[in-house]
Amino acid sequence: MTDIRASRGLRPVINVSGTMTALGASIVVREAVAAMTAILPEFVEINDLHKIASPVIARLTGGEAGFITASCSAGITLAVAAAMTGNDLAAIERLPDATGLKNEVIIQTGHVVSYGAPVDQGIRMAGAKAILIGQATSCYPYHLDGAINEHTAAAVFVVSHHTVQYGLIALKQFAEVCHARGVPVIVDAASEYDLKIFLEQGADIALYSSHKFLGGPTGGIVAGKKQLVRDAFLQNRGIGRGMKIGKESILGTIAALEAWEKRDHAAIRERETGYLNLWKQTLTGKPGVTAQIEADPTHNPLDRLRVTINPQETHITAWDFADALAGGSRPVIVRDHEAEHGYFYLDPCNLHPGEEAIVASRLEEELNKARASNAIIASPYEERYQARIDALMRWPD
Repeated sequence: MTDIRASRGLRPVINVSGTMTALGASIVVREAVAAMTAILPEFVEINDLHKIASPVIARLTGGEAGFITASCSAGITLAVAAAMTGNDLAAIERLPDATGLKNEVIIQTGHVVSYGAPVDQGIRMAGAKAILIGQATSCYPYHLDGAINEHTAAAVFVVSHHTVQYGLIALKQFAEVCHARGVPVIVDAASEYDLKIFLEQGADIALYSSHKFLGGPTGGIVAGKKQLVRDAFLQNRGIGRGMKIGKESILGTIAALEAWEKRDHAAIRERETGYLNLWKQTLTGKPGVTAQIEADPTHNPLDRLRVTINPQETHITAWDFADALAGGSRPVIVRDHEAEHGYFYLDPCNLHPGEEAIVASRLEEELNKARASNAIIASPYEERYQARIDALMRWPD
C-alpha cells in the first residue's frame, strides 16, 4: 500500500517505543482492516453488533460477557460507574452526580500513574472518589481492608510497566481481600498479552486495549462477570454516550480477537528476537554504549533492548541521542520515559519488514555524529520536558 503520510505532510516515523497511543498504538492486522472496510458502507443495529462481540470476548478472556468501548480508559470509567449504579437507569442518567450511591473506589498509591492522563481521573469522571491506599512503594492487605467501608463501590488494580513493580499487593491477594468484603475488582490491563490471567486471579472486570498487542482498531474491551459487564454496558445511556464506538471499530476488534486465536505467537517472538540481536550486534563495541536484552516487567512474552549511554565516551546523553534518532528523514522513536537515568529502550513489536535495518543504520549514524563532536552534547533534561509542554500549548500552531 502507498504510504499516505507523505501526502498529508506527516513524518514517516518508525516506532520502536512500543504500543503507544501517541504513535498510533500498533499495526492493525489485515483481518481487522478487511472487516472494517466491509462494514463501513453498511448500516447495522449497534446493540446487535455488541451482542455478537460478547461471546467472542468471553471466549478469549474467560469472562462471562464483554463489550467494546472507546478505549481502555473509557472502560475504567464505565466499570466504576457500573459498580456505583448497578442497573438503575435513573442513577445512570444522573452520573457524575453520585448522590445516594456508593462512590468510593480504592486504588493503591503505587498504581496512580499516567498513561497520557491520570488513572484516578478515569475513576473521578464517573463521579467517584479515588481512595489511595498505602504509599508509592509500600502497600499491605491491612491498608486495603481498612479502607473498605459502606461507601466503597469498587477497587481498581492497574497492570502496567509504569506502576511500581515491588512492595505492593499482588492481584490475587488484592481480590481475596476485596471479595471477602463484597467489593468488586476492576483490572486495567490495557497493554497486556495474556487475556485470561486477570479474571483467573480474581478480577470481576478486566479491561484491555484492542489497539495494542491485539492489533485492532482504537477501542477498549470490557470483559468479566455478566451482570457487572451488563451494568457497564448500560452506561452507554449516560456518561458512556461520549465514549461510544463505531460499527467499524466493534467489528474490527472482533476480527482482531479472532485473528489472535490463530496467530503464530512463537514465530512473531522469533522474528522480534532477531531484531533485538541485530540492534545489539550493531551497538556492541561502540564506545560508551551498553546494549542488554531485558524481559518485559509485567511478564508479557516480549523482550526489549536497553541501551545505556555513557556521555563521556559517546559525547551525547541518552535523551539527546533519543532526540537525534527522532529527527531526520527517517525518524526513529524510542522508548525514552526513563532517559534521565541514562538509558532508553528499543521495542521490536511494531515494525514493518525492513524497518529493523533502518533502525540499526540510524543508531550507527547518530552515534558516529556524536563521537565526531568535540564537546559532549548534553542539553538540560528539564528543558527537554518543558519544550514538549510548550509545543503542546502551541497546538495546533
